[in-house]
Amino acid sequence: MSEHNFSSLNLNQEILDNLVSLGFSSMTAIQAQSLPAILDGRDVIAKGQTGSGKTAAFGLGLIAKLESKLFRVQSLVLCPTRELADQVANEIRRLARRTPNIKIITLTGGSAFRLQANSLKSGAHIVVGTPGRVEDHLKKDALSVEHLRSLVLDEADRMLDMGFQKTLDSILGMLPTSRQTMMFSATFPQEIETIANRVMRNPFKATVSANQDSVRVTERFYLIESESERNIALQLLLLDCSFRACVVFCNTRKDVQLVAGALKSSGFSAAPLHGDMEQKDRDQTLIRFTNGSVSILVATDVAARGLDIDSIDMVINFHLPRELDVYTHRIGRTARAGEKGIANSLYTSQELFRIEQLSAHLAQDIHTSELPAQALLDQSPPRPKVSTLRIEAGKKQKLRAGDVVGALTRTDDKNGSDIFGDQIGKIQVLENWTYVAVARDVAKLALKKLASGKLKGKSFRARLI
Repeated sequence: MSEHNFSSLNLNQEILDNLVSLGFSSMTAIQAQSLPAILDGRDVIAKGQTGSGKTAAFGLGLIAKLESKLFRVQSLVLCPTRELADQVANEIRRLARRTPNIKIITLTGGSAFRLQANSLKSGAHIVVGTPGRVEDHLKKDALSVEHLRSLVLDEADRMLDMGFQKTLDSILGMLPTSRQTMMFSATFPQEIETIANRVMRNPFKATVSANQDSVRVTERFYLIESESERNIALQLLLLDCSFRACVVFCNTRKDVQLVAGALKSSGFSAAPLHGDMEQKDRDQTLIRFTNGSVSILVATDVAARGLDIDSIDMVINFHLPRELDVYTHRIGRTARAGEKGIANSLYTSQELFRIEQLSAHLAQDIHTSELPAQALLDQSPPRPKVSTLRIEAGKKQKLRAGDVVGALTRTDDKNGSDIFGDQIGKIQVLENWTYVAVARDVAKLALKKLASGKLKGKSFRARLI
């Protein structure tokens, strides 16, 4: 039996059967290294780049050790951003979907504190949240950690970068000391080592490099003559490659706005993502990028933290990152656990010193490539194949994805045409809104059907985003 087969681990049959149904054929390197120690109850420090399978590693460990009949919080996962917390919670739900009676609650900003507190009163097994909101619940005694057995710090380095050091110290001081503590991240600076030495007991250390995880990224570097050429170079790279989803990384929020605006003005399907945006707008942007109705996301590193999208074909560094480790984290967005991807980087002669530093950091030679021909600028940018509709109703109105599918596929004479199931994409139901992706050529028909029909016996407003 292969040591990289999940069946070699001490996992029950329900979990193993679910892994098969999810298409998990074998463990990634980070899972093979860390899961035996996690299942043995050891503290663990695991370092691996984005897409290496870290979430499944600690998620499986948490699920395997849960006592489902004890409806108390037994595991706590802390994440730096709301987006990452939501994605981690959803992934753990997928991993636990054949394990009966497991309840997972997400505690983040952007949702009413009172509603979260009420959910906690009815009991939960796993809590996934951001440091600020989790600390609030702990201080107000809404979150009981008396039965806590496991703590996970996911992307711990970013939590420190975002200024959560004091909050983390506060949370750690309120948790039981007799617990298993796990840290997972792409990088581990000295500050993380300091925390580990203080709160962990003889931790097992798992470190996985990119080539160990079969992350195959084609890296290209392009020298441009001046700053004014960056936008043109960016457009040439976007027109030269066929992709479904691309992330363009900028170092500042101002650059994000300027670059996204320039791309949209040139006909590209692009949207910005940065920390100054309202949470509703951030959610909507990520939903559209995830469902494919926006093909280019222009983002800062912190805002893009938590992107867990399998089909990102390409990343482009509009500017080289200021920190060397961030480069590795960025390019990991485009290759998820063995998939292929492209990473393009722009730089000027004034940034040659950064190229030299990066070459030494990666222990590889960096060669400059030629930009695509200027004639590409005469082409029209491709448009996404799907559009997004937003319905002004969600979980609070008891709306479900099946209700939306039924309304869209219902045959009626008024609109004179049908929408079929394969023309409906991802449906995401939030508290007060529901987003549905539909084929671009039936978007207007879908809007008419929602406007003229009923959902849950009621009429709700809908609009094309």
